[in-house]
Amino acid sequence: MMKSVTLAGMIAALVGAPAMAQEAAAEVMDKGDVAWMMVSTLLVLFMILPGLALFYGGLVRSKNMLSVLMQCTMITAMVMVIWVIYGYSFAFGGGTGPFFGGFGKLFLAGVTPDSMAATFSEGVVIPEYVFIAFQMTFAAITPALIVGAFAERIKFGAVMLFSALWVTVVYFPVAHMVWDGAGLIFNMGALDFAGGTVVHINAGIAALVGAYFIGPRIGLGKDMMAPHSMTLTLVGAGILWVGWFGFNAGSNLEANGGATLAMINTFTATAGAILAWAGLEAVLRGKASMLGAASGLVAGLVAVTPAAGSVGPVGAIALGAIASGICYFFVAVVKNKMGYDDSLDVFGIHGIGGIVGAIGTGIFTAPGLGGMGGEDYVMAAQTWIQIKAVVITILWCGIVSAVLYFIVDKTVGLRVEAEDERQGLDLTAHGESAYHV
Repeated sequence: MMKSVTLAGMIAALVGAPAMAQEAAAEVMDKGDVAWMMVSTLLVLFMILPGLALFYGGLVRSKNMLSVLMQCTMITAMVMVIWVIYGYSFAFGGGTGPFFGGFGKLFLAGVTPDSMAATFSEGVVIPEYVFIAFQMTFAAITPALIVGAFAERIKFGAVMLFSALWVTVVYFPVAHMVWDGAGLIFNMGALDFAGGTVVHINAGIAALVGAYFIGPRIGLGKDMMAPHSMTLTLVGAGILWVGWFGFNAGSNLEANGGATLAMINTFTATAGAILAWAGLEAVLRGKASMLGAASGLVAGLVAVTPAAGSVGPVGAIALGAIASGICYFFVAVVKNKMGYDDSLDVFGIHGIGGIVGAIGTGIFTAPGLGGMGGEDYVMAAQTWIQIKAVVITILWCGIVSAVLYFIVDKTVGLRVEAEDERQGLDLTAHGESAYHV
């Protein structure tokens, strides 16, 4: 064998093949993958601005419309700057610890247009800058999701301070744990394709804790607090659905069959969830509402996020429908029973939907249910891993978020004055009005 290898090497040297062999073994960047990832990154930004901003803005009263738009805008800008300075390094900086990515890429040190990041296919790479930008949009949307829980009553400065602290000690460590090769949850074998734990459970738990810390809105249960514009809410929800294809299919990192699976699942799970929520309303309340359809839409998107790359399209329908029904129960029943004012149902939809989706991923990835699990896939074992990942995320986020709310409350204060709340945050916090009539 050794002689054959040596002889082959000699012949290759004579014909100049070593260079060809090295080239063949080199990492490959495909322009199609790069183009898709650039588009996906823009789609996730589109989810935040204007998607999430309009979705939330339509759900609040008109006197608080601009405050929600401003919070989403400013959080997005701030987190992008933080991400470049230290967030990317903390999450994906090359550190070998289970909770922390290290300081190796502070200020994106060492990253150039020629730097490459790995994908899921061996030898296939994408520019590191596009990976950084893609993950940056995930980091930006997650704290923006949280603000829906305490909309209409929190100080603008408190929102900004909490968000900066929260991404630093909650989001970046959880992103590292789940998605980095050295991360604790990654090495447990947990499946989270596009952020069921990192984005949705994280945001939902922080939202629930915030709702308890800040307390209910003045006049809750007495004053009219219906959404001021369901039209804008549906516009925002529709943009969220479109943008979510970047969120889910983009998480495949390559423009191939895996991306198409995530794409069709983002269609089917959402459709199943819309029908389930509207159907429940029709049966239990006698009428299916637009608010319910929009809520089901988001619940389905949330639920399929961790599962998009590993379940089948029919399994995605079932997962979306199941999650939608459970989210409906938490929004319509549990929230009232528990007495917390999660204004825009961040916990009820993102938190609960994320938990159901993360655990359901372990179930519906099974090949017997149309999932992509291999022949040796064990549903019970994987589902138990998923449950452990969910529990770790809940504990990390819940405990640390409570500490952060306490710190912010004792420094700048969390809640606006009662008179400012009655007048509306648009004028009192920003000196503007969404509408002039």
